Amino acid sequence: MAKTPYPKLLLPLPLLLLLHFPLSSSTIPLGSVLFASGSNQIWNSPNSTFSVSFVPSSSPNSFLAAVSFAGNVTIWSAGSVDSRGSLRLLSSGSLRLTNGAGATVWDSGTDRLGVTSGSIEDSGNLILHNNRSVPVWSSFDNPTDTIVQSQKFTAGKILRSGLYSFRLERTGNLTLRWNSSTIYWNHGLNSSFSSNLSSPSLGLETNGVVLISDLNIRGRAETVYSGDYGDSDTFRFLKLDDDGNLRIYSSQSRNSGPVVARWSALDQCLVYGYCGDFGICSYNETNPICLCPSLNFDFVDVNDRRKGCKRKVELSDCSTNVTMLEMSHTSLFTYDDPYSGVVFSGSLPCRSNCLNSPSCLASVSMSDGSGSCWQKQPGSFFSGYQRPSVPSTSYVKVCGPVLLNPPLVAKKGDGNNSEVKLWIVAVAVVAGLVGLVVVEVGLWWCCCRKNPRFGALSSHYTLPEYASGAPVQFSYKELQRCTKNFKEKLGAGGFGTVYRGVLTNRTVVAVKQLEGIEQGEKQFRMEVATISSTHHLNLVRLIGFCSQGRHRLLVYEFMRNGSLDNFLFTTDSGKLLTWEYRFNIALGTAKGITYLHEECRDCIVHCDIKPENILVDDNYTAKVSDFGLAKLLNPKDHRYNMSSVRGTRGYLAPEWLANLPITSKSDVYSYGMVLLEIVSGQRNFDVSEKTNHKKFSIWAYEEFEKGNTEAILDKRLVSDQTVDIEQVRRMVQTSFWCIQEQPLQRPTMGKVVQMLEGITAINKPPGPKSLSDLSFSGNSMSTSRGSMLVASGPTRSSSSSATRSFQTMGITSSGPGSTRISEGSLLGS
Repeated sequence: MAKTPYPKLLLPLPLLLLLHFPLSSSTIPLGSVLFASGSNQIWNSPNSTFSVSFVPSSSPNSFLAAVSFAGNVTIWSAGSVDSRGSLRLLSSGSLRLTNGAGATVWDSGTDRLGVTSGSIEDSGNLILHNNRSVPVWSSFDNPTDTIVQSQKFTAGKILRSGLYSFRLERTGNLTLRWNSSTIYWNHGLNSSFSSNLSSPSLGLETNGVVLISDLNIRGRAETVYSGDYGDSDTFRFLKLDDDGNLRIYSSQSRNSGPVVARWSALDQCLVYGYCGDFGICSYNETNPICLCPSLNFDFVDVNDRRKGCKRKVELSDCSTNVTMLEMSHTSLFTYDDPYSGVVFSGSLPCRSNCLNSPSCLASVSMSDGSGSCWQKQPGSFFSGYQRPSVPSTSYVKVCGPVLLNPPLVAKKGDGNNSEVKLWIVAVAVVAGLVGLVVVEVGLWWCCCRKNPRFGALSSHYTLPEYASGAPVQFSYKELQRCTKNFKEKLGAGGFGTVYRGVLTNRTVVAVKQLEGIEQGEKQFRMEVATISSTHHLNLVRLIGFCSQGRHRLLVYEFMRNGSLDNFLFTTDSGKLLTWEYRFNIALGTAKGITYLHEECRDCIVHCDIKPENILVDDNYTAKVSDFGLAKLLNPKDHRYNMSSVRGTRGYLAPEWLANLPITSKSDVYSYGMVLLEIVSGQRNFDVSEKTNHKKFSIWAYEEFEKGNTEAILDKRLVSDQTVDIEQVRRMVQTSFWCIQEQPLQRPTMGKVVQMLEGITAINKPPGPKSLSDLSFSGNSMSTSRGSMLVASGPTRSSSSSATRSFQTMGITSSGPGSTRISEGSLLGS
C-alpha cells in the first residue's frame, strides 16, 4: 500500500497541497479530497489496517469510494463514479461523492451540523466529528452491505445488496428480504428470550460468533458460529452478497490473505428470486445454476441467466390450446403472494383444476402424503427450485405444445438432391445411435448386470444432492445392493446396526438400519428433515434415508477412522491419541453438541453421548453421530419426558433413573463422563485397584483435591511432549461440573466450550456423589441429602421386565419393598 508523501512534515501545508496529498494519519481535516484517478490517494487508519480510497468497481472504467480492509476487502462504500470523480470533506461539514460532471452521487447529509474533522479508526469506522470530538455521522451507523468485528448492528439498520436486504427485527429475529417486503429467511429467537428484548443488537465477535444480545437479558440470546469458530487471530466480516445470501467471511492473514466463506444463512437455491422471474434453480455438480422451465421459455439475457426467463408465446397471445408443463421434483416459492390450498386425491386433479381455472398460473402437487395442491395466481413473481429429493410436482401453464427437447430444425436446400441428402444423413445418424445403444445394453446384460458397481444410476446420483443440504431418498433394494445385502457390519448401537456401503457413484457410506422406530411415514420424514438441516463441522453429515414399508434406514458419510472408543480403550500403540488430538476432539465434540442444543431451529437433545457415538475423520476431527434419533424437545419449554429413549450404561444422567424430565443438561452429564475418559483413557464405570475399588469419577475427584491431577492423566501420555497440564486441569474441572447430580448445577454446552478454551474462569466444582450417599427405599429413591426422588415403581404385572432393566444398569432387588444398588451403578449408569 503506497504511503502519502511527506508524512513527517511538521509545517502547516497550503490548502492546495492538502487537496492533492491528504494526511496518512486517522485525522481528515475539512477540505480534504480523494480523486478516483489518483492511485496514491488514501486516508489511512492509525495502524494502516483500514483505509478510505477509490477501488476498482465491478463495472468497467468506474471506481468505488470505499472503506477497505488491507486494501482488498470493501467493508463500506459510498457509490461508484467515473475516473474524474472525487470524494470531498467539504468546509460545510458534509462528506460528498461527485462524478466527473460534478453531480452528487452520495452525501453524508451533515452539512452545517458542526463537523470540524473526520477520521478513520483502527476498527474500520469512518467518523465525522464536531469540535467536541463527538461523532456526528459514522459508517458503522450507516452500513451498506457489510458488518465487521466491533460493529454493532441494531434494529432499524439495514444491509442492502441490489434487491436484497438484511434486517434485525425488534423481536430479535434475523430476516432476509427480497424487494423490501418478501421475507424468504427468518431466523427467530425462542420465546423465552424474545419476550424480554427491548433493544436487540447483533455483533460479530473476534472468535467467529455472530451474537444477538440485549441489555435486559443475561448471556447470549442467540448465536451463530462460523466454520473456523474459535480462532481469534482472524479478520471476519458478515456480508449480504448480491446473490441474496448472508455469509461470514474470514481472512487468515491480517495483510492480504485469501478471503474464504465460512458460513452461509441458507442453501443458495432457497434464496428467493435468485434466478429471476420464471427462473428455476438447480445444481450442477456443487454449484447452483439457473434454468428455464422448458423450451417454451427463453432467457431474458443468455449472458446472465440470473435475470430470469420469458415466455416465447404469452398465454394471452396463444392461438393453440393452453396446456400444462409438468416439472417433477420441483417446488415453487410462495412468499410473494397468497397460495390457495386445496386437497385432491392425486396429481392429475391438481393439474386439471389449474388448467381449467383462468385465475391459476401454476400449481404444485405435494407428494408428502398430505394430498395438498397449491395454486399460484397470475401476475405474481414466479420462482422455484428443483432437486431429486423435493417431494412435489409442479405444473405451469404454457402455450402448447410442451417443448421438452430441442426441435429438429433443417434448412431447405436448393433442390431435391439437398433434401434427399439431409434425410439420408438423419437416418444414418439415428440408426448408428440405436445400434450403439443395443450393443451396450447387450454387453451390460451379459457381463455386468449382477455387479453392484454397475447398477442403474438413479436420479439420486445425477447431482450430488447432499451438497445442497437435502437428503437423498433411497429405495430398500438400492441400500441392499450397495451394502452387499448388509454384509459388512461396522458396529451396533442403541438404535440399530451400522453397515458399510458403496453407492453407485463410488461414495463410501455408513448405512444405519434403525430398530424399534415406531413413527409413521410422515413423522419419520419430518425427523429426517430436521436431522438433515443440521450442518456443522463437528456433526456427521446425513446423506440420505430410506422409508419403505417397515424399513427405516439412514445413510451417513463414512468415517474411516471409526469411533473414539477405538482410540481410547485400545492396547494398540499405533492408535494412541496424542494429547493435542485428545483436546481438539474434546473441544470439537463440545462445539457439535452446543450446535445441537443452542443453534438449531429446534433444540436437539442427543440422549446417548458416548465415545462410540463420537467418530473421528481422517484429520482427527470429532464428528458427533446418532443425533436427532431421540425425540426433539418442545422448543417452547425445552422439556420433554423421553423415558422410552435408550441410553448407555456409564453415561446416563441421574434423572434417567429418577424418571424425571430429560433436558439438554442430560447430554452435559454424559459429555462430562466422556471428558474424563478422554483424559484418563479408562472407562468411567471400570473399578480396579488403581481407583481403590471406587467409582472412577469419585477417585478422580479425590486425586484432583490432593492437587495430583497428573494421576488422572492416561499413563501412556507420559512421554507425550504436547501434554499441556493447564489444559488437563481445565478438562478435569469441567468434567466435574458436568457430572453434577443436579441438572441446574451443570453448565450449558456453550459454557463448557468457553471453560475448555480458557475464556471463562472455572470455580472449584463440588464433589460427585459417592455410592454411600444413594439408596432405594420403598417406591422412592433418595440421597442422604434428599435431593432426588424416583417416581413410583412398576406395577406387579411388569415387575419382571422392570427387574431385568434395573439389573442391566447394575441395580438388583434385595427383597420386597426395597432395592439395592450394586457397585458403580447409579451415577455411572
